[in-house]
Formats: sequence, C-alpha cells, structure tokens
Amino acid sequence: MSEEAPETLKIDIDGWEGPLDLLLALARTQKVDLRQISILQLVEQYLGYVNEARELRLELAADYLVMAAWLAYLKSALLLPRNPEETPSPEDLALRLQLRLERLNAMRDAGARLMARDRTGRDNFFRGAPEGLRVLRKARYEAEIYDLIAAYGRISARTRPVMHVVQQRDVMTLEAAIARVSSLIGARIDWSTLQSFLPEGASGSYAKSALASSFVAALELAKQGRVELRQKSAFAPLYLKAAG
Repeated sequence: MSEEAPETLKIDIDGWEGPLDLLLALARTQKVDLRQISILQLVEQYLGYVNEARELRLELAADYLVMAAWLAYLKSALLLPRNPEETPSPEDLALRLQLRLERLNAMRDAGARLMARDRTGRDNFFRGAPEGLRVLRKARYEAEIYDLIAAYGRISARTRPVMHVVQQRDVMTLEAAIARVSSLIGARIDWSTLQSFLPEGASGSYAKSALASSFVAALELAKQGRVELRQKSAFAPLYLKAAG
C-alpha cells in the first residue's frame, strides 16, 4: 500500500497491484482475471488501510468497502455456476456499480458546491434599515356592451326621483271614534259590548279600523273618568257603561 496518497487505496496482492477503483474498472471490461485475485488479501489490506488512515473521511472508506464487496461478488459469480435468465452477468453488475458510484460522486460534488455558496448572516448581510418594496398597480378594465348598459341602468335607477303615493284607505280616526262612543254611551244605562258601538254595515278593513279605534277611544274615556270598563276574563267581550 502506498503512503504518498493516503486517500487513495492502493493494493498489492497476487494478480494485481494498483488502485482499487482501477481494478474494478478493468474487471468490468474483462481486462483482468478476477480468478487470480485473492479476496482474503484484499480484505486484509483494506482493514490495514482504514486503521492507518485515522483522519480518513468516512464516506471514502465506505466507497472502498463497497468496491471490495463488489469485487468479491464478481469473483464468486465467475467461480459459481449461474442461471443467465435470473442472475445478471458480472459485467452488468460491475457497470451498475460504476454508475452508482459516479452518481454518488456527482451528488456529493453538488452538495459541496451548494454548501460552499455564500450564506446570509455569514457572507452576506441584510441592511440595517431595509426598505419596503413599492408596488405599482395599473388598473385594466374590460367590459362588454351588456356590462356597460347594465351599469348605466343601475346608476340611473339610484339617481331617478321616486314618487311615493300612499293609497287612501277608508278608516275611522281616533277623534271620530271618541265622539261616537261619547254620544252613544250617554243614551245607554246598562252595560253594552264594545261591538255595539261600531257603525252598522261596516265590513272589511273599515270594520277592523272602527273596532281598533273604538277600543282606544274606550280606554281614553275610561282614563278621563267618563266610562267604566268590565271584562270577565282574558279575551272575553269588553263591556262599557257611563260612569255615574
């Protein structure tokens, strides 16, 4: 094993002397006979390499371990009979290993380049008083003829003068009800129901208005002390009589 380049695993075994990765590449192209390689010597030199290189990077040692394991697998595939339909050839296995190692190295290089870039807070720093970003807004209106006509109609409806006409209804005012109840109550001695003070022939909305106005008129006259009210129970007929 060479001591000039401690990060390069060089082996010296029966059938090969040189870097381990070169041995794997030659084995893939069938330029070296793996049958002459001693796996035991390979393992012993790998363990000695790891023990001597105390400051070796762990990922590099792992790569060499994978290479040595694949070489052992390739040699076993050459020595043992195999089924061509189920087991890939040693050349294909070696090619797969090489492609995986190349992909792993590319990922490591990309990660190293990414970590070597400038970092905020270490290489680059924010301004002490950062300025906000000014946003420029430009309105762009899109409308069709229907939208314009509908908008004009809504605006015109809001600004158009509105005339509210109250429909005249036939009702009995409170003053008329007080005058009617006052004139009729003086001619009656006994108790009389409130309905008896309604105009004869009243119907519809006028009859409802006359009943409501007569009821308020009776309350007002009772307040003045001119009539007396009597009701036997809730929602029973209301009776009136002149106060005497």
